[in-house]
Amino acid sequence: MYLTTLLIAGLMSLTGIAQADDFKADLSGDVGLGADYTSRLVTGHKNALMPYLDVEYDRFFARIDTLGIKTGKLGYGYVELVGRISQDTTRTDKSAIPLGIGTLQETPLGGIMINAFHDVSGSQGNLLEAIYGGQIDLPGITFYPLAGLEYQSANYVRCYYSEPGRYQNWQPAGALNSLAGLIADIPLGGAYHLNLNLRRKWLAESIQSSQLVNQSYLDSAYLSLSYRFK
Repeated sequence: MYLTTLLIAGLMSLTGIAQADDFKADLSGDVGLGADYTSRLVTGHKNALMPYLDVEYDRFFARIDTLGIKTGKLGYGYVELVGRISQDTTRTDKSAIPLGIGTLQETPLGGIMINAFHDVSGSQGNLLEAIYGGQIDLPGITFYPLAGLEYQSANYVRCYYSEPGRYQNWQPAGALNSLAGLIADIPLGGAYHLNLNLRRKWLAESIQSSQLVNQSYLDSAYLSLSYRFK
């Protein structure tokens, strides 16, 4: 938690004051329903129907698995208070609740998302990430390639990638994972869009050293039909 507190203090010292008229009091973005596929680190994979939300309303936003509130201005974006819906651990008896601070910088060269989370649930560990997203416009489709790094602290790894009741005896190091992805946005006519989100995360050796983990990567795919509010 100390690391997150330092980041909050540092970012706040660089921000300007965001005014109420900086934000639109209208819903904008995509709302829909999708099918999620995530390869499991232990056995097979899981599928689920999930709501698809990539929207903004006033200071509030939802970016698929990240929810938050925009606060002070920072560069090409804002300082954001964020929470994460985490689904990529091995434990079924515990769920991470990552809360923290971050920013999305929408620069002329692409988007840069930086987040620092503290798990207020079982692990009391930290989760840091930095992701770059580009944009490629083609006739009838827009691609958004992604690349980034994710750091999970030793406490986080030990709690969520181990067997229930035995994780205290396993002492892994923190994990630096790399990831790559591709988002496709396909207009279907009117305000309807088809959204495809593909991602692969390569797992650090500290996670692979768990007796429950039987692969070196984690794949996810999310296909959704959405309605776009403007």
